[in-house]
Amino acid sequence: MASNKARDEAKKFIAENRKARHNYTIEDRIEAGIILKGSEVKALRGGQTNIGDSYAGANQGAGLWLYNVYIPEYKQANRENHEPRRPRQLLLHRREIARLHQEVTRGGMTLVPLSMYFNDKGIAKVELGLAKGRKLHDKREAEKERDWNREKARVLKGDRR
Repeated sequence: MASNKARDEAKKFIAENRKARHNYTIEDRIEAGIILKGSEVKALRGGQTNIGDSYAGANQGAGLWLYNVYIPEYKQANRENHEPRRPRQLLLHRREIARLHQEVTRGGMTLVPLSMYFNDKGIAKVELGLAKGRKLHDKREAEKERDWNREKARVLKGDRR
């Protein structure tokens, strides 16, 4: 098996949701496939995708769906083009879908897309985070901890010279 570093180098990132890491505490990460039209894949390669306001959820027992992802229209597709913000179905195993649905309904968790990328085989994937929302004071505390860790690293790096 390839190491995590080798796998990360093979990924070609399309979009990243940095706001999610600030607004939520990520408890688990799941990689899911996504069903796309041809014009959407071509538009993804253009790099104008936005997953900042998107979320994943169940759709009446028909699996998991990704909502509110902005994939711009591909200009050369003409009448075969797609809607920029249409719901897109996610590909996961049935047991994973059941587990995630249970966590969302009973555990008060949220499914947030963290990043979208092409894997080493050129297949579009979405990294979902099973997350719990942060309150304002938690966000401030996390920011203080990040700043403190940066300052510690800066001081330790200066002492090594």
